[in-house]
Amino acid sequence: MSSGFNQLLDAVVRIDVREVTFEPGARRLVAGVGSGVILSNDGLVLTNAHVASPYAVEISVTLPSLESVGAKLVGWDHWTDLALIRLDLDEVRRRGLTFQPATFGDSTALFPGETAYAVGTPYGLTRTVTRGIISNDRRYFEDSEGVRGYETGTFNTWLQTDAAINPGNSGGPLVTEDGAVVGINSRGFVGADNLGFAIPSNIARRVVDELLAHGSVTRSYVGIVPRALQNLERFYALALNTGMLINSVDPGSPAASAGLRSGDILLAINGQKVDGRFPEQLPPIQNMIASLPVGSTVHLSVKRGAQAMEVPVVTEKLESRMGEEWAFEKWGLSVRKVSRAYARENQLDDDSGVIVIGVQAGFPAAVAGLVAGDIITKIDQQPLTELEVLKHIYQSFEAKPASLLLLTTRDRRVSLYVLKP
Repeated sequence: MSSGFNQLLDAVVRIDVREVTFEPGARRLVAGVGSGVILSNDGLVLTNAHVASPYAVEISVTLPSLESVGAKLVGWDHWTDLALIRLDLDEVRRRGLTFQPATFGDSTALFPGETAYAVGTPYGLTRTVTRGIISNDRRYFEDSEGVRGYETGTFNTWLQTDAAINPGNSGGPLVTEDGAVVGINSRGFVGADNLGFAIPSNIARRVVDELLAHGSVTRSYVGIVPRALQNLERFYALALNTGMLINSVDPGSPAASAGLRSGDILLAINGQKVDGRFPEQLPPIQNMIASLPVGSTVHLSVKRGAQAMEVPVVTEKLESRMGEEWAFEKWGLSVRKVSRAYARENQLDDDSGVIVIGVQAGFPAAVAGLVAGDIITKIDQQPLTELEVLKHIYQSFEAKPASLLLLTTRDRRVSLYVLKP
């Protein structure tokens, strides 16, 4: 092994996390373990979003010296399954602990067959190194596994490797023989042999910069759902390697408001031609749109039948279909805020209200008749425009319990329920 690889080993850490979950109608704490890689002398550690999330209440990092130190979340991006945490530097200095940062390599220079090493904490076994090759340098997943229900993998392809990746490897580095980090290990296929996947380092590097500056990554959204044109060019009278099929358009989205339709062919974005013949080519095209400034006008060149046209579309801020979750334990009720994306997806009138994600038997919510999937839109005629409105109502209930009238929708039918103390 090179000296660079040995230095890399001094940058890989174990991450133990306790986070809160709300699904059972109450607040519950669950424990998890993952891996990470130290990026800087000021204690920044890169890991997966499914390892360290905003729901984490305690993060502990075990350094290569086997000493543990606390850490805090700096930023989170479920779209790429990446998160950034920072070691408690006061504790590090007080205890005289040391660590070494790793360096990024160029993931675009990788090729299938190149030797790669996965380093991390599989099943809690710290400082584990497995060796394999880059099996594929541009793997595409049509419906990539999400993070706690949040969308993942829309804007990047993945590195595939046969280096063993097991639960606990998540967030650890995929490295070349010189110890350069070329990927962040994210997942393996359960039940399969030698199928592991990592986020490319060139994607991770850009995300790290955004997380460090803003705590999140702001992206643009227009509402186009793409599909590869492979084997459809003749049907649309197109030359090969020309354009991307618009498979569908999200209801109420900027693209829908601009008049775009399912079956349109996107030829260019702001004059830059696109080639969406193969599925692997779709994430970079989607990332072109996502990387535009929010609220800017993007000019889409579109072919509809024999007609070609320029369609201006004003971008919106990209939001997840998942909203903030919370539990109201005296009611035995856990909820998730209705997001704008969820409202559009389910053709709701607006994004007010909360979705019931869990109730506890015998508690007021269950006794009233609420079930998972109900959408509570009003309480005592007060619209639940924000989750904070419901939290305020709950605080008043705790101080002075009283019956509450809930207006809900279930399968598009409006119902009334009485929540009793």
